[in-house]
Amino acid sequence: MLPAALRRWLHRPKRSDPRLLSQFFFADERVTRVVAEINGLDAELDPQQYLVLLNQLHLSQAHLLAVIERIMEECIPTQRHSRDYLVKFPEELLVDNLGNHMLFAAEVSPAPRGGGDGGRVPQVGRARGAPRHGQTPGGRLLTPHGSRQCLLAGTFIEVEEAEGAQLRPRARNLLCSLELVRTVLREQSLSQPGTYPEPVRAALVQFDRLFAEFELSYVSSLVAVKSPEEIYRQQEIIVLFCETVERALRSGYLTQEMIDGYEPLLMFTIPRLAIISGLLIYPEGPLSLERGPEQMSRVFSPFYNLLKKIRDLLRVLSAEELCLLERSLPQPPKSSPGPWLEAPPGARWSELRSHYSSTKDMLHTLFVCISGVADQLQTNFASDLRSILKTVFKIVASQGDPSEDLGTGKEDGELLVGDAPRVADCPLCHSPTEGDALRRAGAHGRPEWVPDSTCSQCCACRAPFTLLRRRHHCRSCGKIFCARCSPHTAALPHYGQLKPVRVCTHCYAVHLSPAPRRSRSR
Repeated sequence: MLPAALRRWLHRPKRSDPRLLSQFFFADERVTRVVAEINGLDAELDPQQYLVLLNQLHLSQAHLLAVIERIMEECIPTQRHSRDYLVKFPEELLVDNLGNHMLFAAEVSPAPRGGGDGGRVPQVGRARGAPRHGQTPGGRLLTPHGSRQCLLAGTFIEVEEAEGAQLRPRARNLLCSLELVRTVLREQSLSQPGTYPEPVRAALVQFDRLFAEFELSYVSSLVAVKSPEEIYRQQEIIVLFCETVERALRSGYLTQEMIDGYEPLLMFTIPRLAIISGLLIYPEGPLSLERGPEQMSRVFSPFYNLLKKIRDLLRVLSAEELCLLERSLPQPPKSSPGPWLEAPPGARWSELRSHYSSTKDMLHTLFVCISGVADQLQTNFASDLRSILKTVFKIVASQGDPSEDLGTGKEDGELLVGDAPRVADCPLCHSPTEGDALRRAGAHGRPEWVPDSTCSQCCACRAPFTLLRRRHHCRSCGKIFCARCSPHTAALPHYGQLKPVRVCTHCYAVHLSPAPRRSRSR
């Protein structure tokens, strides 16, 4: 058998080879090279270069994991471990590079308190003179005694010894599995880069399972993840919000234009109206007060006692008074909202109203209490509320006439050029010569992305960006659009993007040839 070095030289794949195993070979080679540079560097003499190399290591590891992910999708698509647990995670953790965070967390899995490695896998790529536990001169990675950095924030979180004891064996198994995957994929890329034999499939299945188990355990040790019961309760809240929106549309409190335009005011209006609907119209729903607060969603359970007082006051309102209250919720009440009509008298009516000088005073109190509960949701449960409202908007927003997106209904979803929204300063249509030169430049000539901080509205429809209307970059022109103006995906081979990526309606209709446009997946 030929020596490994000679075999690598003889069977080394070409960089132009589009097969995934060939791409893996060069991604793996890049990681190995950066690790070798870090191991040969004295961090005390050159801390700046150490940080540069460390950043290169993170980027190359992220690229390597992305290639392995694509290989698993191609090789074992039906054997992937379920990722249903991701619905339990806070929305802000669901970032594109979450996998790289997990690998990084496994590499720096903390040793037991009191010293000793406790079986910890040796840190890969720790330069001479670098602080132990992988702590960089800037304190980025891991501090002693198991304090680890939060995934997104810059703060450090204490990992309890019991949780660390559970994480260490999972981290060790994950890293060993990753090394096995790298070995078998490297060998396969040097022999037959177009096939995946059974040993390769078995290694990938094991790595995928161990990665998912570590991801769930690690995130659960840092943040509170949703229980299955809480997920179900928040789904009930989504149903309540949707029913509330439908009722508000029928009653004229809201308009479909407000929904389709993602008006920022709706972030406050919908929860306010939903409190009334949940307490009066759907009393057996997710806001049912016949059950204890422990059986309510964590979003509303802290307000259990206040909700009971609100419900008691709502029950003594007449239909006219309830209508006046609901109409005031989308905006602060005016000084003279209109005539206040008295409800029919009764024992409960007299008892509750005796606490207020007038009907107007009682309705104002109700407005303040309902608004206070709904507005506190924005502060105390921002992630949960944002996730709920995003789902509600997907359900209640107008789907639009398909002919609006598909032009005259041409095959493969082709658009008419005249139907595409015009984009100011589009680098591809600024001049035909400039656009052709940009495409010929390939991956090195991709249009420069507009920074998020410089764009406050969609480049096509000019709708302002809000917490619900998010920014999306078009990979073809680099401009920023809302989701409704960038609903397409297409491959951009002239930019080195072989998989479908997000593009705006303008580029999809005007600048893409029929072949990439057939790869549309949305």
